[in-house]
Amino acid sequence: QARFVEACRKAGIRADTLSPEEAMRLEPSVNPALVGAVRVPDGSIDPFRLTMANALDAYRHGAQIFTHTELMSFIIEGGRVLGVRVKDHRTGEEHEHRARVTVNAAGIWGTLVARKAGVTVSMFPAKGSLLIFGHRVNNMVINRCRKPANADILVPGDAITVLGTTSDRVPIETVDDMRVTQREVETLLTEGMQLVPSLASTRILRAYSGVRPLVASDNDPSGRSISRGIVCLDHLSRDGLAGFITITGGKLMTYRAMAEQATDMVCRKLGIDKPCMTAVTHLPGAEESEVKLPEKQIFAFMARLGRHGSLAGSIASDDEIDNSLVCECEEVTVGEVKHALSNHAVDSIDQLRRRTRVGMGTCQGQLCTLRASCLISQLLGRSPKDTIADTAAFINERWRGMYPVAWGATLSEAQLTAHIYQDLCGIGAADLRTTQDSAW
Repeated sequence: QARFVEACRKAGIRADTLSPEEAMRLEPSVNPALVGAVRVPDGSIDPFRLTMANALDAYRHGAQIFTHTELMSFIIEGGRVLGVRVKDHRTGEEHEHRARVTVNAAGIWGTLVARKAGVTVSMFPAKGSLLIFGHRVNNMVINRCRKPANADILVPGDAITVLGTTSDRVPIETVDDMRVTQREVETLLTEGMQLVPSLASTRILRAYSGVRPLVASDNDPSGRSISRGIVCLDHLSRDGLAGFITITGGKLMTYRAMAEQATDMVCRKLGIDKPCMTAVTHLPGAEESEVKLPEKQIFAFMARLGRHGSLAGSIASDDEIDNSLVCECEEVTVGEVKHALSNHAVDSIDQLRRRTRVGMGTCQGQLCTLRASCLISQLLGRSPKDTIADTAAFINERWRGMYPVAWGATLSEAQLTAHIYQDLCGIGAADLRTTQDSAW
């Protein structure tokens, strides 16, 4: 503990040593058996909203954003990348986009992107699994003060708590189909209960996993010497390929610094000499504003304010229908769904979930999926066939996360959802596939 405090102070991070009694007063959920604690400045974010805010900010600054679009090949002439050929999977059409500099920022998939350009960036996928608990067990982020290991952090967010993570190397061929295993669930629970004993009796809503890129040194393709830090590669000096750079490694905590490094490199190549401003510029919705609270407190308004910040006012409406609820768990209104469809490139329930938290509450889409599906169908003019397919896909996606923790109340919830959508709505086995990750 003393070494950790000293390291924090050397890095300019405030670190206050606490007695066990002080720690339990600040965060009553912690294990009473703790022998000491340190308080540091910390917080939590919603990664979906952060991603959307960055995309919206880029769009406002002139960026064009192409969704459902896959890189097919690079346009390379005379040892220089001139652009890319891509395929729009909604229309089946292929297009070319040309640029003076092309940036490979595809995360773990960056190793596959680099191959298409004829260069090698050795990456090794590190899978991490996490558990989502049904309510906020803690109000402060709780970390275990030890060398990195499994289940080291408990993070409160919105109305839930996230416990993570595991770390296992996996084959690159598996990264598009990550599945949480029973062993990972047991490991997370066993270790997590040492942090907060009440996790033993707290309902788990779902489990999920992601992949982080670990980057090997250029002179060590075996992967024995790997980096968890930020790696920014100029492929002209490294591989003799002009007009192409790769930014990879790092993690969500360092994403802005990664973007600054990559953009600074691009600017040098383009002869632009301007300082990066993202460290001091607010993302959309984070600006200071005076949002007038209604005299009569409407809970959905407060939820919307938490999700959209200073942009919440643009969603406000006096219309009774717009203020009616689509998702009761997360208090998402019809007006908020309309706003997402009009402004945030939403064309499926799953995309709506990432923008508004529809289906992310206690019932995991049981009560709101049909409402959201019908609303999207009406506003976008979709066919009944496409609407049913989207509904089934979303229910399958929700079940995929519930499957690894399907016991107790979570299993009962899943069984009721199956009854509603199979028996009452008539969505059958042809739509709700009978595989391990989606079987009812």
